Amino acid sequence: MKLLIVSASQRPGSQSARVAGYLSEHAKQFSEIQHIELCRYDLPFWDGDRDGAALKASDWQKISPLVKQADALVLITPEWGGMASPMLKNFLLLCDNQDTAHKPALLVAVTSGISGAYPIAELKMNALKNNKLVPIPDHLIIRNVEQVLGEGEIDAREQGLRARIDYSLHMLGQYADALGAIRQRHRDQPYPKQQEYVYGM
Repeated sequence: MKLLIVSASQRPGSQSARVAGYLSEHAKQFSEIQHIELCRYDLPFWDGDRDGAALKASDWQKISPLVKQADALVLITPEWGGMASPMLKNFLLLCDNQDTAHKPALLVAVTSGISGAYPIAELKMNALKNNKLVPIPDHLIIRNVEQVLGEGEIDAREQGLRARIDYSLHMLGQYADALGAIRQRHRDQPYPKQQEYVYGM
């Protein structure tokens, strides 16, 4: 199975990217793992035109195949001002829901303090419905991120965090395997007029 990890800080060399590196090393359930830092790509703001020249001329052509091939995604956002990264929200709008539909996603918030719940709530509330990504019940909030997942001494709190990361990645793999059967059946017998119902009623 293939895993795509997306870190969405708007600054290169971020804590979000460092956390992505840690997750890449511990996602043992996946045979192939790709990590992309969105800030390193030239992506247009979503304007609603999937066939527009700006999208076709951008680095989206490098990212789109990775989304399509992935069996699961990890979406990592820093918390800025209590919000998810606008770069991640833009990424999700750029995704073709034919490529994301019925794929599991592990949501991860990264914060330098003790907060971090609001970006998870924001993503679950208004970022995933129309692209049909399936957020798994578990999510991760990496608090005081500068102090964890490094090379130093590991205290009891961090041992618990690392165990939760391992569990969440394991469950992501389970969901990827289970939802793979749904995606295969959908390819063989697509539900008629599915795209008419992307925005609800």
